[in-house]
Amino acid sequence: MAKPISFTKRDLEKKKQEKRLAKQQKKEERKNSGTSSFEDMIAYVDENGVITDTPPTPNEKPQEIDITTIEVSTPRKTDEPVITEYEGRVEFFNTSKGYGFIKNLKNAEKYFFHVSGLQDEVTDGNLVTFKLERGPRGMNAVEIKRKK
Repeated sequence: MAKPISFTKRDLEKKKQEKRLAKQQKKEERKNSGTSSFEDMIAYVDENGVITDTPPTPNEKPQEIDITTIEVSTPRKTDEPVITEYEGRVEFFNTSKGYGFIKNLKNAEKYFFHVSGLQDEVTDGNLVTFKLERGPRGMNAVEIKRKK
């Protein structure tokens, strides 16, 4: 086994002094080099928002912008018609308790309905048309009519 190396107090102090001198020399070299000046650190932004190192020419006339062409908000979509009436099938209807569920034919979502939302008599398996209304626990089917 190798012996552990121990340093005397004088050796440790000598190493600290050498480190201080090396650090001081590096500091002096950075000061004297002068490679990075303030002018080298300046960056400019052109009219397109691109950062460049060349200053803008003062002779260029700023581009005029028509304020009326700027859109502040997102325009509403007018291409898609808003669907208000849906088609579905009565999956379950409990006549004694007065509620049931309708399954939408397009996306297979199930919606709760109450007997008060019925406009025609329905039974399990009937094809119906209905509208949706937000209820306390989600979307509910209302204005339910049996398809003929």
